[in-house]
Amino acid sequence: MSYVDVWKQLNWDDVRLSIYSKTATDVERALRKPKRDLEDFKALISPAAEPYLEQMAQQSAALTRKRFGHTMSFYVPLYLSNLCANACTYCGFSMENRIKRRTLTLAEIDQECQAIKAMNFDSVLLVTGEHERKVGMEYFRESVPAIKQQFSYLAMEVQPLEQEEYAELKTLGLDAVMVYQETYSAPTYAEHHLRGNKMDFEYRLATPDRLAKAGIDKIGIGALIGLEEWRTDCFFAATHLDYLERTYWQTRYSISFPRLRPCEGGLQPKSIMSDRQLVQLICAYRMFNPQVELSLSTRESPEFRDNVLPLGVTSMSAGSKTQPGGYANDEPELEQFSISDDRSVADVAAAVKQNGFEVVWKDWHHAYSG
Repeated sequence: MSYVDVWKQLNWDDVRLSIYSKTATDVERALRKPKRDLEDFKALISPAAEPYLEQMAQQSAALTRKRFGHTMSFYVPLYLSNLCANACTYCGFSMENRIKRRTLTLAEIDQECQAIKAMNFDSVLLVTGEHERKVGMEYFRESVPAIKQQFSYLAMEVQPLEQEEYAELKTLGLDAVMVYQETYSAPTYAEHHLRGNKMDFEYRLATPDRLAKAGIDKIGIGALIGLEEWRTDCFFAATHLDYLERTYWQTRYSISFPRLRPCEGGLQPKSIMSDRQLVQLICAYRMFNPQVELSLSTRESPEFRDNVLPLGVTSMSAGSKTQPGGYANDEPELEQFSISDDRSVADVAAAVKQNGFEVVWKDWHHAYSG
């Protein structure tokens, strides 16, 4: 049993029709309920909910403060390699893109770690392209312990691995794994994943199950907004979260909502999400699940990130570089995608504090346990 079995019971077109059929009455019912289910989530992300955004924002902010207080967790991505054996239409690291390729050595990783530590971070997200032969378990067995020595909390966003490999990485210091499905529509997924192991839709879809069984502390999921109709994709992500929490209740979960950003290859989004709609989605996720961590990256503009801070977001990246070696030696031509919020870490932290929040440089788990 895995989420794949749940996914197979859902029909994309039926779900989409159900979301777009929601009425103001459905939205108002969801707003009144102390605990929302998946049908309420449909109502909250539907077009019918757009006139109720202010009420949603107020409820979302209140739920977030009750669970997370006036704190904002900071993390930073550390790109170890841009080698990739997949051809994906939306990613700057795609094997078909003619860019410089680089994989950091242990000495170069140490330089990156020192630069990141100088910015106060103690929670790091390791990112690579998906190249199992050159950037696989052998590489991770060397790099993960070396990085863990310098940071309290270590997350990864790499190719899907086997359960026993995740269990081994946990013994080496791995705390969390982010594995985004990109889109929950199998036909659309096939359109954008043209070569490589990432073509296997169901293997990727079952990755959070393997992670939870391996005892990983936190699992991040989500859809790449723009590949498909965003409301339907994000509802499927909510069903995934619901299944995982009911099946593996010991594990913590986070949701991200990255919107397509410019990259080498220049894919245009199939579905455009406005800023107001992203606010609606953030609030809907919070109202559906008061416990889940919601993360906002530097893909979004400074103005948007500052304004949405109080409404439901609990963690954010800052000062991000999306290329290997970007902190010690900036090389923009190696970027995975262009960021939008290019403020310094100090500037982002100051904006967060100005909004009345305390910056937490470690993950929540370690912050609470001291």
